[in-house]
Amino acid sequence: MPRRGLGRGLDALIPGIEEGEFQELPVSSLRPSPFQPRQTMDEDRLEELVQSIREHGVVQPVVVRRAGEHYELVVGERRWRAAARAGLQTIPALVRDFSDSRAVELALIENLQREDLNPLDEAAAYRRLVDEFGLTQEAVAQRVGRDRSHIAHCLRLLNLEAEVQEGIRGGALSLGHGKVLAGVQAAFDQRRLARRVREEGLSVRALEELAGRRGLSARPSRVAAPAPPDAEIAGLEERMARRLGTRVRILAGKEGGRIEIRYFSLDELERLAGLLLGDGRDT
Repeated sequence: MPRRGLGRGLDALIPGIEEGEFQELPVSSLRPSPFQPRQTMDEDRLEELVQSIREHGVVQPVVVRRAGEHYELVVGERRWRAAARAGLQTIPALVRDFSDSRAVELALIENLQREDLNPLDEAAAYRRLVDEFGLTQEAVAQRVGRDRSHIAHCLRLLNLEAEVQEGIRGGALSLGHGKVLAGVQAAFDQRRLARRVREEGLSVRALEELAGRRGLSARPSRVAAPAPPDAEIAGLEERMARRLGTRVRILAGKEGGRIEIRYFSLDELERLAGLLLGDGRDT
């Protein structure tokens, strides 16, 4: 049976995952993961996937692990749900043996690669890695390819007032807004500022300045959102990321700058080196 690729990003996170053939498992034998970081799924996008599967089938196999008489999804819950809606009886799957902590990591990383994970779902997954599996924030950052400061900022969102969290979950407030509001200690002030954002369309910088003027922000200089990247730089980041198959950041300074290229294993580093050096090691 031919092997269908999972894409360079995921294969780099799970060295050897594409070794061997996938299996066709009954759709009914799969169960959702209790470690799925995504609490809600966009119905419109899910329906688009259903239509794609009806037309082309399931292009990428899901990744599962055994759970008694069933299989528990590690990666690919949207594909599984869409396949069920499309009426498929079986789905291509790679069966692997992962610990609970590894299953959490992989589910989180796979969702982060799609870059549309709700910030609160992301934060809850980080909290789980810290609380249930004893990882430090630094260890979490290394495993999911994020800066430690980003992990810390996300975790602080979980301490926000419920109304503010709902605004972030619904998209009325951005991650940047949440970072600023997390520095506001009083719940009443958090709610009041969040309402100002919704009613007046305040940017993150405007919110930060408002909180600073009123003396509400505990650490305004540490929670300030970075300025949006120049459109040309953002375009270069996207092109390089597509070419290299991993996350790329261009950090411009007053004189020059630096390029950050993420890798998640020695095999991935070897592949990237081959691409950059042009010696054919990206195959």
